[in-house]
Amino acid sequence: MSAKQINPFLKSALEIGPIIVFFAAYLLLKDRVFTIGGTDYQGFILVTAGFIPLMLVCTAALWKLTGHLSPMQIVTAVLIVVFGGLSVWLNDERFFKMKPTLIYLMFGVALGIGLLRGESYLRKVMEGLMPLRHEGWMILTKRVTALFFGLALLNEVIWRTMSTETWVYFKTFGLTAAVFLFFMTQGSLFKRYGLEQEGE
Repeated sequence: MSAKQINPFLKSALEIGPIIVFFAAYLLLKDRVFTIGGTDYQGFILVTAGFIPLMLVCTAALWKLTGHLSPMQIVTAVLIVVFGGLSVWLNDERFFKMKPTLIYLMFGVALGIGLLRGESYLRKVMEGLMPLRHEGWMILTKRVTALFFGLALLNEVIWRTMSTETWVYFKTFGLTAAVFLFFMTQGSLFKRYGLEQEGE
């Protein structure tokens, strides 16, 4: 079933809003320590605790308004609950920092399995946005698969070797910028394999 069309600004707010709120809350609380039930919690943990229900509410609102959620949105919500919950429960920020790694690895592996079968699972998700010939989808899928594995590795390097603040900036802006720049550099592929080039 295709998704219902909603106001694009509302859609963007529901998708990106929780990340912006997380970033702003982190900047506000990053240097504070909260004692709850005799246990000290860094600001990052409290912000993570608030991010989980906010993300779930926004995801539920998207589903209610559009009647559809992508596989990535569903998996992301599940991993936020699991790894965000572990970070809060165990008072250990490392679990939440692992989440992007697992998301990118899972989708990289899924796309790779499709490639081994001679299929583009990316096409099933994005065909309505970018009509391409089969050859174009296969090339784009190979590139996106490599991108996902690269981002998974990059996230691991950054959270394991740099400060929490650096990771938050990377998670909020770096990952989004990387995906945006990637698709900006695929113009020649879209022109070469776009169905519009074939004519009627």
